[in-house]
Amino acid sequence: MIMTMLDAGPVFAMGAAPEGGSAWLQLVPFALVLAIFYFIILLPMKRKQQKVQEFLDSLKVGDRVITTGGIYGQVTRLGEQSVQLQIADKVRIEVAKAAIGGIQGQPPVVEPASHGESISYGKQ
Repeated sequence: MIMTMLDAGPVFAMGAAPEGGSAWLQLVPFALVLAIFYFIILLPMKRKQQKVQEFLDSLKVGDRVITTGGIYGQVTRLGEQSVQLQIADKVRIEVAKAAIGGIQGQPPVVEPASHGESISYGKQ
């Protein structure tokens, strides 16, 4: 009984080429699915990653930024993988460069890492 429910014969039969048809014709639906997947999911994701990387590369000392966790600060030092932010008088923290979500007063470049919390990117 279980074997008949797991029989995939009809599924493969639906993809079979009709008599006299080309075997290459079977690849058309598969290629269409791959093309749709690429243009709807992969290409926008690749563009967004490129935009984020350009933003992180353009950071400079003195920029007023907000992290994905909602911490406002001013960049005081840039490292290869980290950024030092001054968040209050004589209070500096080191955060991962990838945690910088955007410039204060501008739309975010990186989505916030919070779960359901709203973060304002306005001026402080």
